[in-house]
Amino acid sequence: MNAALSAEQQELRAVVRALLQKESPEPVVRATMESAEGYDRALWTMMATELGLQGLAIPEEYGGAGAGWVEQGLVLEEMGRALLCAPYLSTVGLAVPALLASGDALAAERWLPAIADGRLVATAALTGVLRRTDVDLPITAARDGSGWRLTGTEPHVLDGAAADLLLVLARTDGGASVFAVEAAADGMRLTTPRTSDLTRRIARVELSQTPAQLVGQEDAGWDIARQVLPRAVAVLACEQVGGAARALELAVDYSKTRIQFGRAIGSFQAVKHRCADMLVAVETARSAAWAVVRAADRDAPDLSLVASLARAVCSDAYVRCASDCVQVHGGIGYTWEHPAHLHVKRSRGSAVLLGTAHEHRTLVAELAPVLGTRREEGAST
Repeated sequence: MNAALSAEQQELRAVVRALLQKESPEPVVRATMESAEGYDRALWTMMATELGLQGLAIPEEYGGAGAGWVEQGLVLEEMGRALLCAPYLSTVGLAVPALLASGDALAAERWLPAIADGRLVATAALTGVLRRTDVDLPITAARDGSGWRLTGTEPHVLDGAAADLLLVLARTDGGASVFAVEAAADGMRLTTPRTSDLTRRIARVELSQTPAQLVGQEDAGWDIARQVLPRAVAVLACEQVGGAARALELAVDYSKTRIQFGRAIGSFQAVKHRCADMLVAVETARSAAWAVVRAADRDAPDLSLVASLARAVCSDAYVRCASDCVQVHGGIGYTWEHPAHLHVKRSRGSAVLLGTAHEHRTLVAELAPVLGTRREEGAST
């Protein structure tokens, strides 16, 4: 992947890695994941003001850098490698593309500049919509004079408690639509259950006649979701690659220094084979992630197919590498003091975000024949 990167992209990767090594090493990750907010506001501001990371893929007219999904993927890969505790995936992977896909210029002008300069944390309640229909949507919207009010519960909202802005897919009489709910709105109740992956926060959002603003056109909800999900999947895949690569590094480094029977355990065939299999998994996942972010930059017609393929491959790779990292470390890998278990928990939590590997393989099976038929029809004409 490095060979295909420009000098500017390689510099971006290096700068982000250096920042995270300095400002978010493992001891800081452990302290942050146990904190009340779950992320470091000072680091969040630094990321925005000094490196412009939150505004990387935001168009220049809204205060961003106008970069592409390849650059965004590089940043997420480094964040996954460092196990960064921050609402970055939810803000730039879900909320930003949702606002842009809505075509709502007023909403974009209102919220995107604040996201770009780090003043606003945002998320979108889209993590469970992969297989939903209008009937399945748990939140309903009803007109209230010139505005709207939402009622219902979304049980799994990524960084919902930290968000200043929540975008929700809700059912109206005209169909599914996207609505914006600002933090501390009347009738909104947030609870944050303690999950196994403490580096990532999931919130349960309950709405009861909560005032909201329509984003985009009424009945455009599924169109927006179809544009957002493949791009969110793309950056999540990159984050998983970073985590898998770091798990491989930890395993290899330990195998070189752990002495057993008078030899480094890395010299034993069983350990060498396990590490080699991890390397194959990492490089396969990196190729898949690279393919999907490039497809997102081109707005490729088969983006949904490529995204689902990448999601399945990268999810499996991270789970496998994190688990194998523990196996290489033996008993010490199971201890709370060792970072291996943090990658195991992050890999398992990420595996169920935005659809499981099994769900995405099912989508691939559904999408591939359709695309193949289209190609055959095009060739015959």
